Amino acid sequence: MKGDELSKLRVTAKDALVDVLRSGMTIAVGGFGLCGIPNDLIEVVRDSGVTGLTVVSNNMGVDGKGLGLLLENRQVDKVIASYVGENKLFAQQYLDKTLEVEFAPQGTLAERLRAGGAGIAAFYTRAGVGTPVAEGKPLAEFDGRIYVQERGILADVALVHAHIADRAGNLTYRASARNFNPLVATCGRVTVVEAEYLTEEYIDPERVVTPGIYVDRLVLAEQRIKDIEKLTVRPRDTVSA
Repeated sequence: MKGDELSKLRVTAKDALVDVLRSGMTIAVGGFGLCGIPNDLIEVVRDSGVTGLTVVSNNMGVDGKGLGLLLENRQVDKVIASYVGENKLFAQQYLDKTLEVEFAPQGTLAERLRAGGAGIAAFYTRAGVGTPVAEGKPLAEFDGRIYVQERGILADVALVHAHIADRAGNLTYRASARNFNPLVATCGRVTVVEAEYLTEEYIDPERVVTPGIYVDRLVLAEQRIKDIEKLTVRPRDTVSA
């Protein structure tokens, strides 16, 4: 087990991260936009003042929220992501060349995280062949088709948001907030989790998504109003009397 279950629980998010953060490190972060992101842990990274970070995440949230906070603070030197998303500052820093961005097809990014967690150094995929994504990467032919080599991702720290956690660090996720979190949870040398609910009873093994073996530190997430990245609604149908 990566950590004794009795030592995993921390009182605050700051307690969970204070002695592992350093400038220049690689941090993998779960979430998709503002859905399922570890807000408390991200804010601790912001407040710590560490700089020169490489952040691996599907995207960088939005301006002023989520990982956008780290961009505003100029704490990030490089991002590995699948797209820019709704963050104007992310796009501007990329265009200004003040931020290095490595784009990866979304499925490839997911597999790179999974591979890193599984101890797989590299793999081959068809995604990106013949595009700028494949530039400078080894190519190989299998069964008459060309594939591009992608490297697994192993982060110094992985930040995860879960729905329910037990004292051993076993995790479940809720609906679309699951997204990249289970993959991120496996690829960190140190994995820190904020969970919406902590249960004294062990989660039924049939319901566990992330086994506690991957989790080093655990904290109860602050209750907060969940932000909506882009609200899309349609007019209500008129109800006749």
